[in-house]
Amino acid sequence: MLLHLARIFRGSAWIALAVVVALLAGGSPAQARVKKVVVDKKVSPAFNAASFGTAGQYETIAGRAFGELDPKDPHNAVITDIGLAPRNANGKVEYMATFFLVKPIDMSKSSHLMWEDVPNRGGRITIVAAERNSGDIGLSSGWQGDNSGNTVPGENNDYVVVPVAKNPDGSPVTGPVMGRIVNVSGPNSQQMFVQGNPVPYKPMSLDTTQATLTTHASESIDGVIGATATIPSSDWAWAKCGADNPFPGTPDPTQICLKNGFDPKLLYQVAFTAKDPYVLGIGFAAFRDMASFFRNAAHDENGTPNPVAGQVSWIITRGVSQSGNFLRALLQLGFTQDEDNKKVYDGAWPIIAGRRITLNSRFAMPDGTLKLYESGSEGPQWWGDWPDPVRGLPTKGILDRCRANNTCPKIIEHAGSAEVWGLNLTPGWVGTAADADIPLPTNVRRYYIASTQHGGGAGGFDVNPPAPPNCPGTNFGKGMFPANPVPHTQTVNALRFHFRNWVMNDIAPPPSQWPTLKDRYLVDATKEAMGFPTIPGVPPAIPTGLINPLLDYDWGPKFDYTDASGVKTKMPPTIKHVLKLKVPRVDADGNELGGVPVALRDAPLGTYLGWNITAAGFHAGKVCNYAGGMIPFAKTQAERVENGDPRLSLAERYKTHAGYVDAVKAAAANAVAKGFLLQADADALVAQAAAGNVLNP
Repeated sequence: MLLHLARIFRGSAWIALAVVVALLAGGSPAQARVKKVVVDKKVSPAFNAASFGTAGQYETIAGRAFGELDPKDPHNAVITDIGLAPRNANGKVEYMATFFLVKPIDMSKSSHLMWEDVPNRGGRITIVAAERNSGDIGLSSGWQGDNSGNTVPGENNDYVVVPVAKNPDGSPVTGPVMGRIVNVSGPNSQQMFVQGNPVPYKPMSLDTTQATLTTHASESIDGVIGATATIPSSDWAWAKCGADNPFPGTPDPTQICLKNGFDPKLLYQVAFTAKDPYVLGIGFAAFRDMASFFRNAAHDENGTPNPVAGQVSWIITRGVSQSGNFLRALLQLGFTQDEDNKKVYDGAWPIIAGRRITLNSRFAMPDGTLKLYESGSEGPQWWGDWPDPVRGLPTKGILDRCRANNTCPKIIEHAGSAEVWGLNLTPGWVGTAADADIPLPTNVRRYYIASTQHGGGAGGFDVNPPAPPNCPGTNFGKGMFPANPVPHTQTVNALRFHFRNWVMNDIAPPPSQWPTLKDRYLVDATKEAMGFPTIPGVPPAIPTGLINPLLDYDWGPKFDYTDASGVKTKMPPTIKHVLKLKVPRVDADGNELGGVPVALRDAPLGTYLGWNITAAGFHAGKVCNYAGGMIPFAKTQAERVENGDPRLSLAERYKTHAGYVDAVKAAAANAVAKGFLLQADADALVAQAAAGNVLNP
């Protein structure tokens, strides 16, 4: 463990290492928890000495928490390979996690509400000005320990250092790993990427006869592979190479060098045996333990004070996208209760997250986003108990464990159209059979922001559409249509207001609102069922066949398909089922029905898509991963008739600029009345529309 820590620390690394040495030498047999806190940097006052609301000035504290876990404790036993992790003299498993605390200097002016934010791929999080104006406390806690790309430890990111699993005899743990390379050409060697980060594992041997490199000429969206070929082991190397350093290049376990270079028409897939898996599931326990420490402890075991001791009355944990998937898994695996059997969280807010992250498996790759052979939709994606006959899994729900010990938080989830089309959202609404609306538990609210891209767009009221987006993912491609501008920002502001009131004052937020089978707003993912119009420039069958399906993989018998935990032994996996997904029905413009009111969606300037089409490359014609799109309306009737566009033009809809501003006023007023827009934001939106260029001479 010490050697692992020494390898990855940067900057103040040796200070950190000294702390661990001291901890190991003099560690007490106290109950497993955060045992030591080290403050590395304090800025007071922070934020350029600005003052926020009645809370006044803020300060920030960056540091590290050193903890240990009892692998036999039922709270921790669910962690894959914790039994194979090195132990200290007390028989405990150690970890180190970074944190970033944001708090009022004068804690008597605090609201006593802490937001524990989940960093996305190591990105440190600071609570926004609106939260500082309310006197809230922010805690950014490290959890991702695969030490690759953006999660490599650094001064301004948050991460966790976890041990490597070893067999009882000390020999390395090994297993199958796979990497993929796409849309590259030429003689330069290439890394294997998982979304934006390199594959975090290295081959056990640089002997290419011990690995298999194949090419795919095509892949369908439901996993049907076109022509394949195996590249002879003599024609590639684990090496860095290029025009100035030709094949076989310089040995490098992180890159692949081809004797004849890469062909951009092909996808390259390598399967190899790796060793030394990180015990990544410890990240859940570290995240839990930091929340518990800052809420409950007066000081650590060395007497270092907790900077917010006695000042935290409520904790809401929050994560966006990958981080929201982390939260859903944290809840499902039971990390809502600490080792003193105390409830940790009062609220949980998984944002634009429709699945559970696969962190708690051997050789896990938590950066995956449901491209082919990436896991994350195994087991129950719904909150309450529901059967899963299609996959043959038991009746389960995400909240089973926290309900058993009465530690479930209040939950708000919100998502948009990109999560439906690209990220397998709707099985959480209707199950894998897609035949019934799953009831929501009373502690959960669900809000759907219709016709929006992942995280929402930039907003604004502009007849000039944004540029086409890059499809998320390394070398995935670029979208055919302009990006979708419909924002989430103002809706999130309103949901934050309601969540604080729900947790702190038990004032219920607005009723859940999302498309359902019962209201006939949820239909098959075909053009005909959706009622999607035929629009110039859109391929005639689209969006039929465009959705990223839920693939039921066979990972082998050592994988727990309910908990998405354990050991994957089949790589690549076979596909057992392609599950049927539902999508929202649309209106005559192609905009989705059934969501919460949003001013730009309800006073539209075009058709707003939760999907886009990859314009070129290996993925051409397929869904642009999880990017959104926009197809603007014609400006005049003559223009739309000339183009054969069935959608009314801007002039036909709104007549004049003033008419459009009136439409925005009406849409904003409706959103305010229903609780999904704050009045201050409504006023700002109307002012933006008035200053905008819609039908402006």
